[in-house]
Amino acid sequence: MKLDLLVIAAHPDDAEICVGGTLLKLASAGRKIGIVDVTRGEMGTRGSRADRDRETARANELLGLSVRENLELPDGRVQVTLEAREHLARILREHRPELVLAQHTEDLHPDHFTTGRLAREAWYLAGLQRLAELDGGPTAARPKRLLHFAGHLPFEPSFVVDIGPVWERKLELVRSYQSQLAPADAGDRGQHFLFGADILSRMETRARFFGERVGVRYGEPLLHVGPLLLGDVAMLA
Repeated sequence: MKLDLLVIAAHPDDAEICVGGTLLKLASAGRKIGIVDVTRGEMGTRGSRADRDRETARANELLGLSVRENLELPDGRVQVTLEAREHLARILREHRPELVLAQHTEDLHPDHFTTGRLAREAWYLAGLQRLAELDGGPTAARPKRLLHFAGHLPFEPSFVVDIGPVWERKLELVRSYQSQLAPADAGDRGQHFLFGADILSRMETRARFFGERVGVRYGEPLLHVGPLLLGDVAMLA
């Protein structure tokens, strides 16, 4: 299926937390959007793989996704292997998105920054015709632009997407992953959360900070490496 935009993220819930508002805006505008999760998130401190699978199915419904795939790499052990990057390149050739959003290559979580690197290498490889011919699948097609979204570390963005109109829907979307939000037991005080803030609090702090910088209530920052032709990302306006 031809997509307008594809998000590449390390774990189920990363896309929703980091760019869920952008995805909701695009879905409301009739754009075809998809997500590739690199792992199942089975090493998460809270919940199980089965919990995460059920929660992901609920998030898919709220987003109205056209496609969601998983590379099935081991959680906590993501590496940029030849097999992984060619698998991802094949997915890019199959769905031919105009834009790709991926995690930033600088982050505190190894799976996050490795996924960013994996996405960038696969993005380039997707456009190599001879590699596509060796693969035996769809012809070469490199998405027009690849942009990075923020994880644990902020960056100076190329631009910010106004997600104020869909903020309440984004909260509902992220709450689909209830196993990641609620304490597991009486002794669970959220110690695995970096910086002492839970997911929803950290998400709102970031959205308000970047939104204020561009004069809106809530925003999601995106980074493009190098000069950017605005017409290439017009769908995100």
